[in-house]
Amino acid sequence: MYEQGAPAGRTTLTAEIRRVLARVDAHAARATARARGAAGTSAGPDGSGAGVVAAPGEAGAVPGESVGEEPSALASLPGPGTAPLDALTACFSFTSFERDLVLLAAAHEVEPTAAARCAAACGDPERAYPTFSLALAALAEPHWSALTPVAPLRRWRIVELDDESRLTTSRLRLDERILHFLLGSPYLDARLHGQLRRTPVPKALTPSYDLAATRLAEGWTNATEAPLVEVTGGDLRSRADIAAAAAARAGLGLYSMSAEDIPSDPAERDRLARLWQREAILLPAALLVEAGELDRDQRAATDSFLAGAAVPVVVSSEDPLRSERSYGARVTVPRLDDDEQLGLWAGAFEEIGLDEGELRSLVAQFQLPPHVVRSAAAAVHRRLPHEDELDAAGLAWRAGLDEARIGMDELGRRIAPQAGWDDLVLHERQTSVLREIVAHVRQRATVHQEWGFAATLRRGLGVTAMFAGGSGTGKTLAAEVMANELGLDLFVIDLSQVVSKYIGETEKNLRRVFDAAERGGALLLFDEADALFGKRSEVKDSHDRYANLEVSYLLMRMEAYRGLAVLTTNMKNALDTAFLRRIRFVVDFPFPAEHERAEIWRRVLPPQAPVKDIDPALLAQLTVAGGSIRNIALSGAFLAAEEGDRLQMRHMLAAAGTEYLKLERSLTPTEVRGWV
Repeated sequence: MYEQGAPAGRTTLTAEIRRVLARVDAHAARATARARGAAGTSAGPDGSGAGVVAAPGEAGAVPGESVGEEPSALASLPGPGTAPLDALTACFSFTSFERDLVLLAAAHEVEPTAAARCAAACGDPERAYPTFSLALAALAEPHWSALTPVAPLRRWRIVELDDESRLTTSRLRLDERILHFLLGSPYLDARLHGQLRRTPVPKALTPSYDLAATRLAEGWTNATEAPLVEVTGGDLRSRADIAAAAAARAGLGLYSMSAEDIPSDPAERDRLARLWQREAILLPAALLVEAGELDRDQRAATDSFLAGAAVPVVVSSEDPLRSERSYGARVTVPRLDDDEQLGLWAGAFEEIGLDEGELRSLVAQFQLPPHVVRSAAAAVHRRLPHEDELDAAGLAWRAGLDEARIGMDELGRRIAPQAGWDDLVLHERQTSVLREIVAHVRQRATVHQEWGFAATLRRGLGVTAMFAGGSGTGKTLAAEVMANELGLDLFVIDLSQVVSKYIGETEKNLRRVFDAAERGGALLLFDEADALFGKRSEVKDSHDRYANLEVSYLLMRMEAYRGLAVLTTNMKNALDTAFLRRIRFVVDFPFPAEHERAEIWRRVLPPQAPVKDIDPALLAQLTVAGGSIRNIALSGAFLAAEEGDRLQMRHMLAAAGTEYLKLERSLTPTEVRGWV
């Protein structure tokens, strides 16, 4: 870092300002002498020839090829302890004349006598301020190119002209940010507030994240072209943590901005780029550009902004950006293995005191980023003294679910599991398969890792199931029972809403679902699988080919998913047998027989409900599935409550008529025989 505010740095600045003002005084003396006819030469007191303007190509002129060169924040950074004035000169490659011109502008702000001395040197009491003509006349080795728009002073907005139409006589002002920098008061330029935010350096990184940060830092320091690197995958905070650690290792701070905030107007975008590049050198700092879902215009603006990057920039995105631009390094946020996850959870919950078995259970279920694990531990620590129902392990599990479901609610319908095995009315054959599915999910850590099956099988380790049966036969209820047994969230994903007619959009929607669900291994129930899975037809056009790709993509993600993925269908026979072979479990949910319907009626009526002459055996004559039975029971209860009477068969009859209208069916005399 520069020697901001150090006494030696300020002493140097004061001495340099006095030196420049002494030249102004000398010029004033010469001007006065000439006015009295006493001056015979234009040479300065030190024989430097002050006041003679060097033409391009002469000694003291700036070579044309150096004008407008981009400074590099890594290549030209002065070492630690460098005074701000020297750092500014080195970073922006000032000539001695440009350096003195900056000092002259600074003198007007910090030296009370500077205004009067400038007026005396100009011979005009109205011009009590520094001008370019004064600088050309009074300072050593002057050159006209110092104030061209592409030269460092104006290109990087070090100094500004009050009136650009009067180049030599307009007041020269030192930019406020530069003045404070010289005086040792660093800060982010106020014009960047609201667009940029400081990204803190994480206290610690996991070993794999630490290695990723090292690679990013090396990508900056070893860059032969623009110092541009990229970090992809993971979540936004994890990418920022890795980038901040990389910046710290390169001796830089890190500021972040969204790609959506990059101006689409070229002039505004250029101003932003110049302002930031100047800040990157003064602070010094790197920039993290968060590139999310961008439209065509915003992507073009982002590409243009990145193309002009001459200072360290890291692009953060979920997927690698398509670009012909070369990157110093491209790093993907690594997936933490079980040992790293165990160490992460153990460190976060150290003060809470979970044993190794409880920690391994959490690791087997949740794949959360480090910052989310720490957030979950903090939540448990806050709630533990006030919790009576759950122990520390239970609170940790609940906190993991709370953190994992963030981002899932917008992708599907979450059902808080409450149903148990007693709520299911199924044949023992189906129930035993459901219990086997639960065992596969619950014991996957033991079988895959401890027993080594993951190393030998490698693929197809996800637990997948197909629930086939008519509407209302209990498919969703069975999924809820399993989620409750496993202590997981149940998310119902409507595939008819996921499937898109636009090529590639279906896969993108499915990826969002699985990526979000991976954090907590939620039970995913893909409803209406028939919207995507039918008999795979012969490929006749591009749409057929992409439809088959969508099927293959979903199967691939299901087989790799850590949790349980369930598909439901009303038309099992319409599904391709090649597809069915890739599903581990297929459970048929038949239409319930009459005795099963009677049992459903008994379970659906609460014991505290006031009933009169309700006969489940008679109600079971209705040829409807469990979903319709629940609808009829609830509607009948509302009719009875509205009358202020007990629930009776006549209420059920009226409710059954309404349900049958919805199903576009008619009640038959056989179904309601003996009801009223």
